[in-house]
Amino acid sequence: MEKHEVKTKKAPEPVGPYSQAVIAGQFVFCSGQIALDPASGQLITGNIEEETVCVMNNLKEVLKSAGSSLDNVVKTTIYLQNMDDFISVNKVYGSFFSQIPPSRATVQVACLPKNAHVEIDCIALIT
Repeated sequence: MEKHEVKTKKAPEPVGPYSQAVIAGQFVFCSGQIALDPASGQLITGNIEEETVCVMNNLKEVLKSAGSSLDNVVKTTIYLQNMDDFISVNKVYGSFFSQIPPSRATVQVACLPKNAHVEIDCIALIT
């Protein structure tokens, strides 16, 4: 099975030695996204809801570039700096899935890149 790198200017450039996503077989494995503005590369600050919207939009663009979509996501992991943000993140996150929501894990972490408050990665089907 071959693998292919996914790159799009509509999502932030990676901040390290990794790909925005990798396609392997009929799956796309998206790296974690934080609330970076794709144009400026700057972290969106404000509140957890705004950060989560930005994260989900970044994932949406990476998936689109890979030939997939949020509707094809089968697994996500949410990383939170503060588990007190769970309800707010959950509300925004849920609004992005119109069909069957993916399986998911949510964990609290000590720190995220650029001191972001939320990071989300995903695995999706390519149909």
